[in-house]
Amino acid sequence: MSSGLSLADHITLELRADIIGGRLLPGMALVENDLVSAYNASRNTIREALHRLGQEGLTRYVRNKGVMVRRLGADDVRDLFKVRRTLELQAISASQPLRDYQSDRMLEALEATELAREREDWRAVGTHSLAFHLHIVGLLRSPLFDEFFTNVVAQLRLVFCAAPDESRFQAPWLARDRQIHDLLADGDKRAAGDAMSLYLDDSEHLLLQMLAPSSHH
Repeated sequence: MSSGLSLADHITLELRADIIGGRLLPGMALVENDLVSAYNASRNTIREALHRLGQEGLTRYVRNKGVMVRRLGADDVRDLFKVRRTLELQAISASQPLRDYQSDRMLEALEATELAREREDWRAVGTHSLAFHLHIVGLLRSPLFDEFFTNVVAQLRLVFCAAPDESRFQAPWLARDRQIHDLLADGDKRAAGDAMSLYLDDSEHLLLQMLAPSSHH
């Protein structure tokens, strides 16, 4: 607790991390009594954390059921990808040549993605791929954007979980993430931006296709 964050802050961050990690899935209930026990916290503290998650678009209150992890739909996906295009493409176009530590962070995320894919742990594949994109936004060197995009990533994670076949969705992206890193490492921002733009178009299209009612049958 030396970081200056309150207990409610820490609980909010941990629950958000559980969403990004695919441990809390869309439709799961966040039961107040269970959280009080798990975090040894007061009801007010738990309510404050749940309220913040609601403000971040990660939970919602359902009458007679309590607080649930949100299910996101097609309109949410379109909105999230507007944000992704704005931040990720700007991060690439404004970037300086990659520093070693920036490249290392991206490569670590790519290697973790590859290991998860070998294990066929598709949920982890999605989580590590999103970490790569967090590092792309990190090129802007803005703590505010980093914090904002972490919340975007948590919402994207909920969309990925809702896809009827997560393995089908996750399989194509690792090679494309690696290509974007390599172009940035070579200093070719224009080609990296073009690759990212196409990546985001294809990703959005596939997600919308998978969330369409007809694809569930």
